[in-house]
Amino acid sequence: MGRLADWARAEWGLLYVTAREPLRTRNLRALPMTLGAVCLTAVLQYVQNRPWGYQPVQNLGAVRAEDPLWLALLRTPLSLFVPALDLPVWGALAQILCVFGIAEVCLGWWRTLAIAYLATLAGTLYARVGIALGPHAPFGLPWSDAQVVDTGPSAAVVGLAVFVSWRYGAYLTSAAVTLAMVVEVLVKENLAGKEHLAALMAVGTLCLAVAVRHRYGLFAGRRPRDAQRRSGSRSGRGSGLPPIQS
Repeated sequence: MGRLADWARAEWGLLYVTAREPLRTRNLRALPMTLGAVCLTAVLQYVQNRPWGYQPVQNLGAVRAEDPLWLALLRTPLSLFVPALDLPVWGALAQILCVFGIAEVCLGWWRTLAIAYLATLAGTLYARVGIALGPHAPFGLPWSDAQVVDTGPSAAVVGLAVFVSWRYGAYLTSAAVTLAMVVEVLVKENLAGKEHLAALMAVGTLCLAVAVRHRYGLFAGRRPRDAQRRSGSRSGRGSGLPPIQS
């Protein structure tokens, strides 16, 4: 148990310390965007299951690869919060509450939304590329996937989980999420699984860009305040990046 506790402290210690204080002092007030997203998702689930509400939700938030690109781009932001009809809504609500909530406390609400949108957009654009490649290409998709309704927060959740884990030194957690998505595609090769991999690639590129920017920042000189904040982080662990405060 002692070794397990030491491992958990090393893996999630910085993330825990960063999230603890805002949640302790502000409680749910530290999660306004996350709570709004949970409520929006619940409302959209209720509306789309009513006879009068299904089509309006589809018109505003349902993305298909066969749609014109401009229309898909307009619908993509809301599509994050439209639960998939073939999956239980509590799963989407739990994902948003947990992953979006941790990300909002650690990164701030606008960074959380930006990364979530980046991951979702990567999956949406990949679907078009995969269908254009065809079913026989290594990363291709069958033509029938062009008509699949692509909604839900799963790609955003995967992207946020990987970015936050990497940002706060939980590298095994980040690797475990990535491995789980790879296994998902190997076991059940479908559009959603491959979109998750596309989201991971987009967020991985973002992580690389942040790391490179930070490395060049070291050689270009840092402000004393930044250097002092960095020295207060865990020694020998993490990316060396100072925590983002919301």
